[in-house]
Amino acid sequence: MSKIIFSVSGVRGIYGDTLTLPVTVHYTLAYARFCRENSKSRKIIVGLDGRMKGDEIHAVVVYTLALSGFEVIDIGVAPTPTVQLAVEKTKAAGGIAVTASHNPQQWNGLKFLDKDGTFLKAPQIDKIKRYIKEKYFNFVRPDNEINITRDDKWLSRHIDLVLKSGFVNISKVRRRKFKVVVDAVNSSGSVIIPALLKKLGCEVIELYCDGSGKFPHTPEPLPQNLKLLSKAVVKNKADMGFAIDPDGDRLVLICEDGKPYIEENTIVTAIRGVLRNTKTKSKNVVVNMSTTRAADDVTKEFSGKITRSAVGEINVVNQMRKTKAIVGGEGSGGVIVPKIHYGRDAMVGTAVILGELANFKGSISEYRKTIPSYHIVKTKLETKGDPGKLLTKIEKEYSKKKCRISTIDGVKIDFPDYWIHLRKSNTEPIIRIITEAKSQKEAEKIQSEFLSDIKL
Repeated sequence: MSKIIFSVSGVRGIYGDTLTLPVTVHYTLAYARFCRENSKSRKIIVGLDGRMKGDEIHAVVVYTLALSGFEVIDIGVAPTPTVQLAVEKTKAAGGIAVTASHNPQQWNGLKFLDKDGTFLKAPQIDKIKRYIKEKYFNFVRPDNEINITRDDKWLSRHIDLVLKSGFVNISKVRRRKFKVVVDAVNSSGSVIIPALLKKLGCEVIELYCDGSGKFPHTPEPLPQNLKLLSKAVVKNKADMGFAIDPDGDRLVLICEDGKPYIEENTIVTAIRGVLRNTKTKSKNVVVNMSTTRAADDVTKEFSGKITRSAVGEINVVNQMRKTKAIVGGEGSGGVIVPKIHYGRDAMVGTAVILGELANFKGSISEYRKTIPSYHIVKTKLETKGDPGKLLTKIEKEYSKKKCRISTIDGVKIDFPDYWIHLRKSNTEPIIRIITEAKSQKEAEKIQSEFLSDIKL
């Protein structure tokens, strides 16, 4: 049997195995108690990513919250960032997105949101875990009416907010008349992404946008999972392809020649697009510790300042607030523009990137050549015992060498021409290792030699 994963990214489990309906009730009740103690509002937003069987969990969540005395606003199938926006704009006590993000079909989960629409912080998650153990919850009296409202207008509201952000020259994008193939894995982006693209004057070819919730391939938007999108881009002579993960917070592109644009370049291009169009003197940027060094390079192009946070959306958001950053995100394809809202948002990324490409006269593959070239390789190291001890040992050994050491999130070792980032997993005794260098061959060699050294 698999384990329930519960972190700042929410609850995830295999539906019917660890994530059963009774388990869903338990977690939802604990979250309802948190909202009652954390906010005067008695309103909670609920949405779902549309994956198969998600409607069953969604129904349980909605009625559990209603029976806990909350007014539930059900926005239906919608990306997680749409749920975040709805929480913020309605001044709700919180929100739940029923999703397992990019996990495979059999998984599902709950993403818990704070009253400002951002993910819960670690101490807040710890509080919910304590409530789960205490098993003390409130319910409405039997004679009270439950309050559930359906609101299907949040997708169009989300689009309007993106278009009015001011970071995109909409007229210039429309004049380019881009032809785009969309792979939304038949999930929450199936309606909103094509609709946004059409409002931006694009010709849209919908590859997997039927909204059925049945994934046509492994849903994480990695190159090996996007071969059908690549073929469709070439076949239709499209300008590019857009791939969105099931809950719509990650965006990955395919070039007109069918080759990957590389997910790290999503945030790099978005940074350029926002900095190029900003009218403020402050040009602060935040990305996480595992994001490509190209983000630093493009920030410097506009005399901006970049800082880094621990991996995880809420960690990036917290650092963005601290530094008053105008753009940020993660190398996995997540773009955050706080003028719209503090959350990774594929819709925001779509508009900003098209705006940046509209400023460029060539193809997307030609634009890719203007981005500083780096290559990342990833692996994991199984450890016997506490992975933290190995990280401490590595930090001590490398502190003697000519490199910069950061312990914001695990251990990151920065050399002039490459870096290695080691992070302890929260769910199993392994260490994730990410290496970036100027070439794929060099990155693989550095990582291989590093792995040999630390095993000695």
